[in-house]
Amino acid sequence: MTARPQLPERTPRAKGEPTALDGLLVVDFTRVVAGPACTQTLADFGAEVIKIENPDGGDDTRHYEHAEIGGESAAFLSLNRNKRGITLDFNNPAALEVARELIAKADVVVENFSGGVMKKFGLDYASVAPTNPRLIYCSISAYGRKGEFALRPGFDPITQAESGFMSLNGFPDGEPVRTGPPIVDMATGMSACNAILLALIARDRLGCGQQVEIALIDTAVSMTGFYGMAYLISGANPGRFGNSPNGSPTVGVYQASDGPLYMACANDRLYRRLVVDVLERPDLVTDPEFAHRKNRTANREKLRAIIAGVFATDSLENWMAKMKKANIPVGYLRTVEEGFNAPEVRDRHRLSRIPHPTAGAVPNIETPLQMSLTPTVDPVAAPLLGEHTREVLQKTLGYDERRIAALTKAGAFGKTGNAA
Repeated sequence: MTARPQLPERTPRAKGEPTALDGLLVVDFTRVVAGPACTQTLADFGAEVIKIENPDGGDDTRHYEHAEIGGESAAFLSLNRNKRGITLDFNNPAALEVARELIAKADVVVENFSGGVMKKFGLDYASVAPTNPRLIYCSISAYGRKGEFALRPGFDPITQAESGFMSLNGFPDGEPVRTGPPIVDMATGMSACNAILLALIARDRLGCGQQVEIALIDTAVSMTGFYGMAYLISGANPGRFGNSPNGSPTVGVYQASDGPLYMACANDRLYRRLVVDVLERPDLVTDPEFAHRKNRTANREKLRAIIAGVFATDSLENWMAKMKKANIPVGYLRTVEEGFNAPEVRDRHRLSRIPHPTAGAVPNIETPLQMSLTPTVDPVAAPLLGEHTREVLQKTLGYDERRIAALTKAGAFGKTGNAA
């Protein structure tokens, strides 16, 4: 059995430091990946994020099977830090009234239900905006909230496939490959967070909120990047290139005598430095077949075989030392375990452990965003299902015990639910 890695406790933030989003109330109706990734960033920087879940099992990611600790999944823990969790049964009118009261107080609402769900319950933007005109209402979906495909559900790998993004990944002689991590979901969450922050700035100037919409298919199309733009200019359909974009023989994976490395010598200056100073093959500069970039591309298989043969003659550490001395862009090809334990990562203090009510402690991967004056809040682990229901009802909505008891009896928090 693999042992869990040992992680340090997180160093607390300095006392008295402000947060970027202090006082911002976010009502979070999201689940799975894109929406929770968005709201977690808001929570990391001080927003009060209230995550609303179905009492019957909650967010789907609670049951993902990558790994679990203390009864909570790795997926859920990774996406729902610093949130307060409550349960509401939307099929119960009393629960919907609680949801409307939270929205009426909110600065931001984020939802990523299938098309029509929020409207069905009277929680869509058109229904709630009149009572809260300063509200920023962000909808995340696969294909948008308007048009022929608005009601069609969709997921990260489907939009990777349908946008053309997946066709760019993999090797030329193989089938298209989806990315391992759900990159379109994560990028959509980042875009949604950016859009919300833009809308908040606009609210300060214009005095009113607005509806914000982010779609996975739009994100996937934008992530084709300059390959998509090249197609629009040339009409030529870009293909897969594995680890060597545009067939460059000096970009990609090479094997030293005892392990792999990834090299990225993408211009003439770096190429000359590589073959002369590192490989000690000045003939690869003077040979007309390799003297210029176009020639190297035309003869890439021959050149790649020569370079591979040289790399195979010495150890990984020797090559890495020579290449770093020559300032050649190169890196170790690591596993997740190796990467997380690498000095480049450890030096950044990105990994720690934080308290958890059922596990004792859980791993924590810090947000990549760092701000000098308004750093992240001290992280609190993702909530247990319904963990903060009573607290939110009392502190945010001002409910007394009698009203909470009445809601519990009415089944607002589920058939067997309680305001925790």
